[in-house]
Amino acid sequence: MNPNESWFCVGPGEHLRLCPQDYTCCSSQMEETLALQSERDYLKAVEDNSQFLLTTFTQRHRRFDEFFRELIDLSEKSMNQMFTKTYGRLFTQNAHVFQELFVELRRYYSGGSVSLAEVLSDFWSRLVERVFSLVNPQYQFSEDYLECVSKHAEQLQPFGDVPRKLRVQVSRAFIAARALSQALATGRDIVNKATKLTADSECVRGLMRQWYCPLCRGVPFLRPCHSLCLNVMKGCLANQADLGTEWNNFIDALYQVSEKLEGPFNMELATDSISVKVSEAIMHMQENSVSISTKVFQGCGNPRPAPGRSKRSPKESGSNRRPFRTYSPEEKPTTAAGTNLDRLVTELKERLRPMQGFWVSLPHTICNDEKMAADVTNEDRCWNGQTRGRYLPDVTGDGLVSQINNPEVEVDIARPDVRTRQLIMELRVATNKLRHAQTGQDMDFMDTLTNIYITGVKHVARRPNPARQRVQSGP
Repeated sequence: MNPNESWFCVGPGEHLRLCPQDYTCCSSQMEETLALQSERDYLKAVEDNSQFLLTTFTQRHRRFDEFFRELIDLSEKSMNQMFTKTYGRLFTQNAHVFQELFVELRRYYSGGSVSLAEVLSDFWSRLVERVFSLVNPQYQFSEDYLECVSKHAEQLQPFGDVPRKLRVQVSRAFIAARALSQALATGRDIVNKATKLTADSECVRGLMRQWYCPLCRGVPFLRPCHSLCLNVMKGCLANQADLGTEWNNFIDALYQVSEKLEGPFNMELATDSISVKVSEAIMHMQENSVSISTKVFQGCGNPRPAPGRSKRSPKESGSNRRPFRTYSPEEKPTTAAGTNLDRLVTELKERLRPMQGFWVSLPHTICNDEKMAADVTNEDRCWNGQTRGRYLPDVTGDGLVSQINNPEVEVDIARPDVRTRQLIMELRVATNKLRHAQTGQDMDFMDTLTNIYITGVKHVARRPNPARQRVQSGP
């Protein structure tokens, strides 16, 4: 309905329920129609002003999620290419060990109930068995013997300090990346839920009185006074304003985690380093294989010679091994990822700043629109709820409790909105996860991270696997 449309004034307005009854241009049906229109205008104003939030969270979540998944894919592809080139059949025959690592890393990032510490420990435990067999091809090792080798890994540290370094780097980056991605999805969902409003009868009364009662009074061009608009909006959006504190904490935590991803928790560097550090670890074990093998033989006993091979000392067997080697940076394949993470983080931080205080400031944002209310400087030439003139009541505070004396919208402060309380709890949980992620801690696996071995390698009980085959030792 066009507010500027000419109206036939019918005189006294005793029939009206919402607008002043002394003089009117509206019938009861017109008033009812305009009340419905005022509700639609209100809901559209909330939707329009929150669109920035919804678009940002939706788009940023999609872009970060695609980027993080691409990094994991590129890391696995890089390892496959370089290790195939470096180790040939020795790698391809044992490639499932590396494949399992990336399957679990993807599962963790996707929100699976996975402990990164356990994933990496499992990987190193299985890798030490493979590499130990490869550097001792003259022996045949049973499942029990390899389990003994795995048990000695904590004491022997066959890969040096590499497992610990990789665990720290990968865990911090993956925890931060997953927390950021999940938080962006949470932000999107909370905005969606918080803006799916219904206006109760008291809110609709206030909306009608400020926006369309001037029309019924015959002054359709008169906008509501700014303070009148604020009181109506603060009453209608009282519960949303109560999101303010937890929302600001959530945005702060998001900002801080995104900064971590730019620096010490860089996901790009972490995924890029996996193949490098694994290669360094294998090289370390190969270079120290004589002393490591001797200590294992002392602890686990002498293994059986492989069929068709003469028994040789570790030193002798090591001299004929195909040498492992690390690769130079020049050998690493270039990726499409480039330095996109820095750009993505910068763009996100720029969009997070305006989100601070959104819910508390929403009434002001709506009332600052010239189509919704008169300018704050136009205090004497605006609709004050009854007629043209200054609006005298004070503007109420923010949030549900502050509406106890709201002169425009009667709010039951003893009945908080259940949905809003649920959203507050969701924000607290998301913020807590983000704050833990800032220190490299995963809330779901705090105990595991606390108790992980200092080396990053520990014995892992064997899981039944009928497809598990005897370790290939190569030609």
